[in-house]
Amino acid sequence: MSGETQTLAGTKVMVIDDSNTIRRSAEIFLVKAGCEVILAEDGFDALSKIADHQPDVIFVDIMMPRLDGYQTCALIKKNSKFKVTPVIMLSSKDGLFDRARGRMVGSDEYLTKPFTKESLLKTVSQYMAQRSAS
Repeated sequence: MSGETQTLAGTKVMVIDDSNTIRRSAEIFLVKAGCEVILAEDGFDALSKIADHQPDVIFVDIMMPRLDGYQTCALIKKNSKFKVTPVIMLSSKDGLFDRARGRMVGSDEYLTKPFTKESLLKTVSQYMAQRSAS
């Protein structure tokens, strides 16, 4: 077991994406690293699950029907209970505009899809390390 895996054991990670493929691949990578994974297929689905599960880190796709990633992130960050929870935007577009808009609604990071197992786990590790340091 690598050191990285141990630091992620028991970490609750939520993945919000309307793509079943993205949700499943993220789930496989994260579960193998010892994370507890909560999946949601859109913002509405996610908002009810966030209160129940209280994830440590949240990944949210930008392009989703009904409630997009920006709106979902803004609603998460407006809740005082989850204001400090890291929200990482997922997008297939690697644009400056998307990054800036993500920052405006309070996102902490931006990951371009398709993400690798390494980039996903590194991002979770980074935020868990920051949390334990503070």
